[in-house]
Amino acid sequence: MPLKTQLDEQPTVNLTPMIDVVFILIIFFMVGTKFTELERKIRLQVPEVPVAGPLTPAPEKHVVNVHPDGRILLDQQQVTLKELTKRLAEARSQYQDLGVLIRGDGATRFQRMAEVLSACQQANVSELGISVRIARADKSQH
Repeated sequence: MPLKTQLDEQPTVNLTPMIDVVFILIIFFMVGTKFTELERKIRLQVPEVPVAGPLTPAPEKHVVNVHPDGRILLDQQQVTLKELTKRLAEARSQYQDLGVLIRGDGATRFQRMAEVLSACQQANVSELGISVRIARADKSQH
């Protein structure tokens, strides 16, 4: 068995990438301060308001509940598939980024869930979410 008679060199840390990042950050902040100086030089007296906020808040997501017996509730009101499509289309016409959260019972037939998803698609709702629950680790796995 050969013995090692030569000492290995200690690994070195390459600082070049870190120095590059620091220089980029310095340049970013220098350019950013130049823009704020330009803003201060504009001679305008902007109006003051006591509270600043959005003019109209974004509407909350609509919640569609699908029960095991096939009933569909839109925001706690029972609807048919046609009514669901119509109401979601009306809501989307008022707010283009309308969000819908679909909550189906675990025992609900997938066919009914697919029909609800199709109704949302017909109403041109692009932001869809499906509510699920994380399974606990202590349950036996299949």
